[in-house]
Amino acid sequence: MAAVPKNPYSKVADNAIFTASREELTLMLYDGALKFINQAIDATDAKDMQKANGLIMRVEDIIREFQITLDYTYELSNQLNSLYDYMHRRLIEANMSKDVGILTEVRDMLREFRDMWKEAIVTAKQAV
Repeated sequence: MAAVPKNPYSKVADNAIFTASREELTLMLYDGALKFINQAIDATDAKDMQKANGLIMRVEDIIREFQITLDYTYELSNQLNSLYDYMHRRLIEANMSKDVGILTEVRDMLREFRDMWKEAIVTAKQAV
């Protein structure tokens, strides 16, 4: 049995992850969450509930990762945790009911967080 050739783009992706700063990794997680939630919306629309379930759970995992990596020495972390908790609860609800409206709500929140995070990275780099 012949070995399956590895995707040449996966090595580039691996390198990007291994060389990224913490800030860039967080941005990648936001991008991943947005990709998965968009795919979950598409899968739900296509009535592929098993696929939608797996994709929603991936977004839930990313949200939980955001929560466990918060630095609570900053007051903002408590507020972010509350928002992440809200999104996580809404994702569970969306997964149970396969409600695209809830997924869209969470997607919009994630997009806002991602855009703010990207802007913060740009601002921090300009300040250096």
